[in-house]
Amino acid sequence: MKRFGVLALQGDYQEHSATLSRLSVQAQEVRKPNDLANLDGLIVPGGESTTMAHLLQKRASSSDTKTLGTELTSLIKEGLPVWGTCAGMIILAKKLIQHEPSPLGLIDITVNRNAFGRQKESFEQELTIPEIGSPPFKAIFIRAPVIVDMDDTVTVLARLQDGTTVAARQNNVLVTAFHPELTRDDRFHQYFIESATNHRVAQE
Repeated sequence: MKRFGVLALQGDYQEHSATLSRLSVQAQEVRKPNDLANLDGLIVPGGESTTMAHLLQKRASSSDTKTLGTELTSLIKEGLPVWGTCAGMIILAKKLIQHEPSPLGLIDITVNRNAFGRQKESFEQELTIPEIGSPPFKAIFIRAPVIVDMDDTVTVLARLQDGTTVAARQNNVLVTAFHPELTRDDRFHQYFIESATNHRVAQE
């Protein structure tokens, strides 16, 4: 059985774990560096990006030689497939428009946090995403970020009607501004599982 980690420091990690279970994938909650061992992929969920970034750089104990953020960054740079949703996209980005939090710099995109305003400005929109097929995917945006700039090597997966980029990937890093885990449509999780598996096979 495939084993995918879900960063479980804060946010909606339980919803991601439930979706993985529906797809017959073992979900490993990740709270400390040792939890990252032997994973086929990792999901960084939505939540509060500032809190999440702080907890990533906090040592679990005084005897730890690495923080969770340091170990996670190292593994992703070595090829561990990762998917960041909403706050997870902020955490994985190379740059932010805002001064904080400090992102991990794992995908060559610049992100604007809370691009649509506060939670009352949350919305749903159907997106055409060729990688997951038809019908359109009902995307849920909650205090969502957007991608405002990216390197030429980043592939756009989805845009809003006005052209704003809300999903992209670069090598083993996938990001979405929306929350697929809050729907019963599992196609985006299936896409991540399959692409992570293909990436691992290509590395071997």
